[in-house]
Amino acid sequence: MESTHRNLAQQVVHELGKKIMQGTYKVGDSLPSEADLGIEFNISRTATREAVKMLTAKGLISSRPRQGIKVVASKNWNLFDVDVLNWILLGKPDLYLLRHFLQLRLALEPEAAFLAAQFAEESDLKEIENALIRMKDATNGQDDTHEADIDFHQSVLCASNNPFFIQLKNFIATALKINIRFTNRMIAVTVAEYQAHVDIFEHIKNKEPQAAFDSAMVTQKATLDIVNKQIVELESKKT
Repeated sequence: MESTHRNLAQQVVHELGKKIMQGTYKVGDSLPSEADLGIEFNISRTATREAVKMLTAKGLISSRPRQGIKVVASKNWNLFDVDVLNWILLGKPDLYLLRHFLQLRLALEPEAAFLAAQFAEESDLKEIENALIRMKDATNGQDDTHEADIDFHQSVLCASNNPFFIQLKNFIATALKINIRFTNRMIAVTVAEYQAHVDIFEHIKNKEPQAAFDSAMVTQKATLDIVNKQIVELESKKT
């Protein structure tokens, strides 16, 4: 019975999580009461209460006596939670959120490359190399350009052999997918982009930490600069 309650609660969590990310419920909005949610989703009070607890743990809502259930500010959301990341993709990410993702990537990925150049094992290097092969194929339209790019960056994180960096794989994948949404690129990886990734790999393979860091920093800054320019253009149109 307990597992049944949890499964029903998880279904409610996913529905409400998506609605929050899609803007049906905005920051500061009140959600239906536990009783009303139970009626809406045709589940028990126990399952409803469990769903509210789960959403609260993910940082999306607060639930207090006499104040009800409210959507809290996004700064409180657990943005490293796999469910939250998936809901972001289903929702309405904007350029500002993409910039936040890229700012964190700028702080993370060069350091991951730095560590990979020191601690990558042969199996790690093989994974990065396989991703590069996919990227090369993508320049000729023979592979999925987006998935190959995601594969590369996740492989570098894993090659750091730092468990905290490795657990950011889903975060990096989401950041890249949001970036794809705004660039709206369906063409293959360019030769220049492919070569930039090759440079990172070569420095990692040759155990050149600072060079790997610098190469990764160049690619991250270039992407962030593009988004910053898009935001400037967007804001100029508003004035």
